[in-house]
Amino acid sequence: MTQPLVTINIVVHNGGKYIRWCLDSVLKQTYPHEQIEINILDNNSDDNTWEIIDAESEVWKMQIPKLSFFTQEKNLGMWPGQEWLLEHSHGKYIVALSVDVLLEHNFIKNVVKAMEEDEKIGALQGKIMKYELGSMNYGSIKKTDVIDTVGFEIYKSRRIVNIGHGEKDIGQYEKKVEIFGVEGAVPIFRKEALDNIKIDGHIIDPDFFWYGDDLDLAWRINMFGWKQVYTPNVIAWHDRKTTKELAGGKWKSFIKIRKTVPKFKRRLDYRNWLFTIIKNDFTSNIIKDFGPILKRQVMLWAYFLVFEPWMVLEIPTIVKMVPKMVKRRKGVMKKTRIEAKKIRKWFK
Repeated sequence: MTQPLVTINIVVHNGGKYIRWCLDSVLKQTYPHEQIEINILDNNSDDNTWEIIDAESEVWKMQIPKLSFFTQEKNLGMWPGQEWLLEHSHGKYIVALSVDVLLEHNFIKNVVKAMEEDEKIGALQGKIMKYELGSMNYGSIKKTDVIDTVGFEIYKSRRIVNIGHGEKDIGQYEKKVEIFGVEGAVPIFRKEALDNIKIDGHIIDPDFFWYGDDLDLAWRINMFGWKQVYTPNVIAWHDRKTTKELAGGKWKSFIKIRKTVPKFKRRLDYRNWLFTIIKNDFTSNIIKDFGPILKRQVMLWAYFLVFEPWMVLEIPTIVKMVPKMVKRRKGVMKKTRIEAKKIRKWFK
């Protein structure tokens, strides 16, 4: 029996120090290589990313013939780039692979086995561990036993947390379970589900650009009746700088990490979180959780006013874009296939 085609889409911007590692992990997959399709989009890099791709492409194609390269003259953003690559994707399943992620050699094999067990699984989350790139030279890498994420969980305050983030892996996440949402480092999607959740012809909100796209996508997958499942034997490693520092989600760690993130990304992070709520959250659930939501917002804005007063500059943009988000909300609510109580079960 022929195995289904799996498409791996990589959107890269200035990923020269990662691209070889990332592709090597794909080339070592035990899944039949003739059933793997790879699309790589260079998102207007200004480092040596394209030079590496150009130098290695023929060697890579000898191992996986269905390998295509694309370039953009401007940075589309991570998830808009992923949506652009979907136009060139033919697989039953889509792996949205970040260039700083390495796949365990049975990754795709285990993905296909898990997805084929239930046609209602729209998205799959693997166990993502932390690795450290020892130097800028190709050949120095250290895989750790620190968990990066096993998916998204959400609280009544609408705070979003990466499950297991920063924890040492001692076998505490070895059960296959449904989760609220898949995280954006290396999520796997059923292409049918992605086609099904489009709003105004888009899978990814074109106004998000960066940050929060994965949350918006995960929430909408739930709304349209698809399952999202964490599978522990689907393993990868991610070079996320914040993994250890954010363990436990304490405010001290939150402040420390905020200082390392560029201002425009911090503004996008908050704006797109808010737009995700506006577009996808049931009014009845917001009313029921109004207390926790308000409490967290008061705490956040107290922090912003003291430490990041420039966040106030985001308010006019938010106000200007709200009508557009309300319009998209109507599209989501029109197509939703679940009741408020079913999504509410995820709020901790």
